[in-house]
Amino acid sequence: MEAGASGMGLAVAKALASRGGWRLHLLDLRPPLEEVEHATFHKTNVLDYDSLATTFQRIFDSDGRVDLVMANAGLVERFNFYEQHPAGKPPPPPDQTVIDINLKAVINTSWLAQHYFRQSTKSNNKNLVMTASVGGLYRCQVSPSYCAAKHGVVGLMRSIAPGYYKQGVRVNAICPGTVKTNLLDATAWSTFPDEVFVPMEKVTETVLMIIDGHDVGGKPVKDSTAGVNGAGSNGTAEDSKLFGEAVELSGRNHYYRDQPAYCDAHMRKCMQMTEREVYEH
Repeated sequence: MEAGASGMGLAVAKALASRGGWRLHLLDLRPPLEEVEHATFHKTNVLDYDSLATTFQRIFDSDGRVDLVMANAGLVERFNFYEQHPAGKPPPPPDQTVIDINLKAVINTSWLAQHYFRQSTKSNNKNLVMTASVGGLYRCQVSPSYCAAKHGVVGLMRSIAPGYYKQGVRVNAICPGTVKTNLLDATAWSTFPDEVFVPMEKVTETVLMIIDGHDVGGKPVKDSTAGVNGAGSNGTAEDSKLFGEAVELSGRNHYYRDQPAYCDAHMRKCMQMTEREVYEH
């Protein structure tokens, strides 16, 4: 669990703890706001690859396996992207921290997760869950850098999901609407009407649903003969488990958001040529 000391990460950790049978590891710069049963805190700077990699290795050395990684760290930009600056010289660079933590840290986490999932031979239900946002599906005028990063997370998830699935790892992303966490302060949250918020319990319900691999109530996610997001299926029960999905959360509802359809057969053929792990040199 990454950035599990507060907000959605902490809520998911508590939900997993309540199920029992989990050894949890919370990665953040500050200890959790409240104690979580069976959880170990690791002070980790997710912006620093070495810090993140060292923590992954420590966890694997301790437990001998990794079953679930939730890439959850995030923040919104705290500057006005549209601010005017004096003429006669270039403006200062925009603050790129939002890109570093919302996208680069997720890429690094996914990279490290793959390495340790491969070594987790005793695990039969490996999951990488990314916290994206509805900002990864729609425009977000007030936070354009955040929006760009979350679009990147959705693109990353969709791109690696088929390859990871072949290795026995299911990769999905949650795309919540507005969830009241410490991402913004009380003044900023007050600009949103109460009815637009996604309840925290809906977030935890959705993550648990992803881990279990089926929809709420035990229903298959999709027709197992159709595959998921075109990733292919053998028509087995295992193939109906959730992978490669961007799950949008709106209020108390969730929706599976497929990538846009190809504009024509030419584009389909073009993009099918990218369905490989490396380009030939």
